[in-house]
Amino acid sequence: MNDEPALQGDAAGNRVRREVMGDEYVDHATERITDFNREFQALITRYAWNEIWTRPGLDRRTRSVITLTALVSLGHEEELAVHVRGALRNGLTRDEIKEVLLQCAVYCGVPAANTAFRIASRVLESMEGE
Repeated sequence: MNDEPALQGDAAGNRVRREVMGDEYVDHATERITDFNREFQALITRYAWNEIWTRPGLDRRTRSVITLTALVSLGHEEELAVHVRGALRNGLTRDEIKEVLLQCAVYCGVPAANTAFRIASRVLESMEGE
């Protein structure tokens, strides 16, 4: 999209972000760009989505598994919801997401996994209607 001033500096990062997160999510994030957060959004696009997500050492499925685990362990519930969607877009199945969350129960704690299962279930159910 040419009307994304904070993201124009990194077309590759914006492309990957759209491929993983979907146009609707990125469009919504872009609409919320302000003078205050513009540089932060550019940093995320350039650093996370271009420099990290495009590295050749891991495929996107593996990066999604790692991202889900990190978000569960840190309790970042809002980000977890959007990355469940991203994990599906990257080819993880519902069963694989379930297995990631079960693994998290052991290493991140049962309360964290309980919350993650609730969030993932809500996201997966909402996607069934799409």
